[in-house]
Amino acid sequence: MKHLPLITSSLAFVLLSGCDDDVEIVEKDVVVTNTTVKVIEVPTPVIVEVAKGDAPDIQLGTRADYLIDDMDEGELKTKLESCKDGPFYRTDFSIGHRGAPMQYPEHTKESYTAAARMGAGVIECDVTFTSDKELVCRHSQCDLHTTTNILAIDELAAKCSAPFTPADSASGTPASAKCCTSDISLAEFLTLEGKMDGANPQATSVDEYMQGTPSWRTDLYATSGTLMTHKQSIELFKALDVKMTPELKSPQVSMPFDGMTQQQYAQKMLDEYTQLDVPSNRVYPQSFNLDDVKYWINNNPDLANQSVYLDGRDSEAGFDPSNPDTWQPSMEELVTDGVKILAPPIWMMLSIDNNNKIVPSQYAIDAKAAGLKLIAWSLERSGPLKEGGGYYYQSIADVIDNDGDMMTVVDVLAKDVGVMAIFSDWPATVSYYASCNKMPASI
Repeated sequence: MKHLPLITSSLAFVLLSGCDDDVEIVEKDVVVTNTTVKVIEVPTPVIVEVAKGDAPDIQLGTRADYLIDDMDEGELKTKLESCKDGPFYRTDFSIGHRGAPMQYPEHTKESYTAAARMGAGVIECDVTFTSDKELVCRHSQCDLHTTTNILAIDELAAKCSAPFTPADSASGTPASAKCCTSDISLAEFLTLEGKMDGANPQATSVDEYMQGTPSWRTDLYATSGTLMTHKQSIELFKALDVKMTPELKSPQVSMPFDGMTQQQYAQKMLDEYTQLDVPSNRVYPQSFNLDDVKYWINNNPDLANQSVYLDGRDSEAGFDPSNPDTWQPSMEELVTDGVKILAPPIWMMLSIDNNNKIVPSQYAIDAKAAGLKLIAWSLERSGPLKEGGGYYYQSIADVIDNDGDMMTVVDVLAKDVGVMAIFSDWPATVSYYASCNKMPASI
């Protein structure tokens, strides 16, 4: 603190009266008492620089902490523990798979918003169409009976491809229904509410059938999921300032549908981004249908470098990620076709070596050698991992025995396989890892 004295002085005031020529000068002594002014020195604030892309709405919550606490002791756990105070930021390494459907109804406004708040730099809208050929966000054309309340609305339930049929315990026949977006109009679709994906196969009533949420998910946030058209999702993603990865879903009706061919369907999806002024570098169109990807590459060159071939060939008889002879087409042939980005399930890119360590599979090694970029799907899609993790971890099930192993899988995918991004049903987990390892921020 410093004290500065004020000086006593005599002041002369000049009074001007309008524009008169007469000027009156008045002298008056002004006495100032001996006063000191206190100048307080304020310490310079410490400014912590956060990577570009940080936003005040990044909220990772406590799940990542839980997973890290559950990890086996080691260098990776120590590294991740050191980041518990952040800073955390949005990154394109983290993709919201259907939003954040571990706790929010998939493909709803609420699920998408949660994913963005958890740091997902890219969010997915699975695209299908209604009876009037309007594009909407649903994981499957025919999943309305498990992901919405359509069966509870008599007028719309009557339009379903297959009505609700109760379980028959005597014959062992499970309860069933089949309701498709193509069964109803866009206006009718928008009256539905999203719910957590699931159905009770033992149900004898519609109410029982709709109560099928897996025990490791929750219905706490599933009371009023807001369904969205494809265009509405684009507008929301623009407002959330995230990139977009629409997946063109395989139609479950015969094509052409009411005159719309498969190629027109594929083009319509991209056209809606053009209509809404979305730059091509913010869109990653994807499909399990290689012909869709080839169509985009050949007819939409601006998106050629960012179109994604989702690899579901593990459903083909004889496919083996450790044997290149079973891959048709080969990695090199995919590159020749113009494919730049390949997205297989997590398990296809991982294997176990002789020391029981998780390592890249032959599939992953050959894909990278051919020049393909890789995206993995989908983390947090399984329940607790104490029994091996199910489908997504089948190639490494022998070394998976706790939830903390999820972080080990992310680490191997990031550092050893070298994936460009990971789909997750709870993006905060991937966002935590990416921020801790100072991966590029989403811009």
